[in-house]
Amino acid sequence: DHAAIFLNEKNLAFHLGGHVNHSIWWKNLSPNGGDKPTGDLAAAIDDQFGSFDKFQAQFTAAANGLQGSGWAVLGYDSLGDRLLTFQLYDQQANVPLGIIPLLQVDMWEHAFYLQYKNVKADYVKAFWNVVNW
Repeated sequence: DHAAIFLNEKNLAFHLGGHVNHSIWWKNLSPNGGDKPTGDLAAAIDDQFGSFDKFQAQFTAAANGLQGSGWAVLGYDSLGDRLLTFQLYDQQANVPLGIIPLLQVDMWEHAFYLQYKNVKADYVKAFWNVVNW
């Protein structure tokens, strides 16, 4: 039955995406995190975005601007040899070809609502204090 196949594919993509996104998310966090990246990543951020502050503003805008549930992502474009920010909707893990996610923030309501209610901006601001560079 084709309908069952399509439903199974959709469900698999959703749940596998959730697993992949959360696996990256948990590695991005540390109680001793915060500050700024160093080394090659810091240099790449400065080169691509102009400064860490400009990158942080762009990533924060991607996170706060996400309508509904999803993720804001910093990825490395291995084909274009550059960093970029983008949004993933729901639990999709369909990053563009050649993109390696480096940093993600969970913008699903369950990630912030109990502590930050509907003030996503405060949640994203606090996120920067626990980033595991």
